[in-house]
Amino acid sequence: MRVVVDLTRCEGYGQCAFLAPDVFAMRRSEALMYELHPHDSERTRVLRAAAACPVQALVVDQVHTLGRPAKAAPPKPVNGRRPVEVGRVVIVGASLAGLRAAATLRREGYAGSLTLISAEPYEPYDRPPLSKQVLTGQVAADDTALPRRAEFEAEWLLGQAATGLDLAARQVRLADGRKVDFDRLLIATGARARPWPNAQEAALDGVFVLRTNEDAARLRKRLTAGPRRVLIIGAGFTGSEIASVCRELGLDVTVTERGKAPLAGALGGTIGAIAADLQRDHGVDLRCGVTVEALEGDGEGRLRRARLSDGTTLDVDVAVAALGAERNVEWLEGSGLAAGVWGVACDAGCRAFDVNALVTDNVFVAGDVARFPHPVYEYQFLSLEHWGNAVTQAQVAAHNMISAESDRWPHVSLPVFWSAQFGVNIKSVGVPTFADEVVIAQGSVAERRFVAVYGNRGRITAAVAFDQAMWLDFYQAQIERAAPFPPGPGMVGRPDGLQVMPADVPQRVSPAYGATVVLTGHNPDERRVTLQRRH
Repeated sequence: MRVVVDLTRCEGYGQCAFLAPDVFAMRRSEALMYELHPHDSERTRVLRAAAACPVQALVVDQVHTLGRPAKAAPPKPVNGRRPVEVGRVVIVGASLAGLRAAATLRREGYAGSLTLISAEPYEPYDRPPLSKQVLTGQVAADDTALPRRAEFEAEWLLGQAATGLDLAARQVRLADGRKVDFDRLLIATGARARPWPNAQEAALDGVFVLRTNEDAARLRKRLTAGPRRVLIIGAGFTGSEIASVCRELGLDVTVTERGKAPLAGALGGTIGAIAADLQRDHGVDLRCGVTVEALEGDGEGRLRRARLSDGTTLDVDVAVAALGAERNVEWLEGSGLAAGVWGVACDAGCRAFDVNALVTDNVFVAGDVARFPHPVYEYQFLSLEHWGNAVTQAQVAAHNMISAESDRWPHVSLPVFWSAQFGVNIKSVGVPTFADEVVIAQGSVAERRFVAVYGNRGRITAAVAFDQAMWLDFYQAQIERAAPFPPGPGMVGRPDGLQVMPADVPQRVSPAYGATVVLTGHNPDERRVTLQRRH
């Protein structure tokens, strides 16, 4: 039995944990952990839990957001339209976005040749459990697979890295010398963990990164060996989640962060300071404004020490470089596409730009590797490493690949992200770093149960919840209608003496004149943008 929870939807009601407690568990109040492959003896209880979920975030034996047609069907009308005749579709990258796009193509009636190319030799697997259930030992690293590739008709080229793209010939070059022709191409090659910059130090036994299932398996094995101390380099979401697991396993852990607070790069320094208190309350040796100057090994190449910029030296057996991600774009060098360290630039319809900033008609982009403009955020280009964005953008890209111009959709969904750490479910909607102010609109910071609402130039742009996820649907609607910031009086759970504070986000480039828009519609085929005139 295969269980998947769409944590972008989950709001922490806990019905699943009540009805199937051996499969689902709520850590503290809203941080959900679950078994990905429970025993069939749990099927009845799990099905009851799926039916009872108020937001229908839980599915069994399928991933409804990915779709699972058994085979390609003849072209047929979808929502009153037929797919455009397209010859051969090739998807480079067979992780979440690639798999989602392939399933969408089949579901919308595309019956032509479909090829998925992946540098990894494994069937597509889910990455969020790697820093959570896998590291705690609840789930094995090789037990995180997404729906099997046999469940829709396609040619799978696993363990075959793409090495080049010829736009004129419409061919993808592979590492083994083959050339794969295409009429439509989707680039979904994602990103990889940024390694420790000193290659000699990075090669020490005991230095890790975390991105793949192999990374997670190796790190899990080392953590269970009981290291003296674990050093986490970087306090973003991945680093913070690893630190949380270390404390759960009873391990001493030091976290270094060059910024002023953990998560400050994503949530701003004001909310990051709350995350810092959360870590220290759980026994983390958190050192902000501190970097690692060197990792040192013994004569046998094993990690033994780390020298920090504050002048101290730590005895450590394990160090995890949680330094962010690098987009997988090297294979596109010389292709003529606008691809670089920022990813592959595309329009809101997921069509790739060439180096002249002209839109290509047969090359599309989705997932972590995509860089796209978002109307809500003054048409600035965003690069998002979010599970939810990979799913929704891949759906839009696949639809547009086989649709006439008049039937294409814009990718204007608001970003949604979640993280479970130190017993707290942190969830956001919108882009918190696109803000200059923040206010605690509901709940209590002292109790670690609150909603922080972000504003920019007098309108709401994002919201972040600590164990208050059920509020985010409301704030999503506020963002979409460009509601004024700060939120008005009369809100349920609003604390006394509402205090507007600087968001303290990293500096960003701002246009001289911004654009305020309103989003309408719910489903991707309905989502549209309306510009608001400034008065």
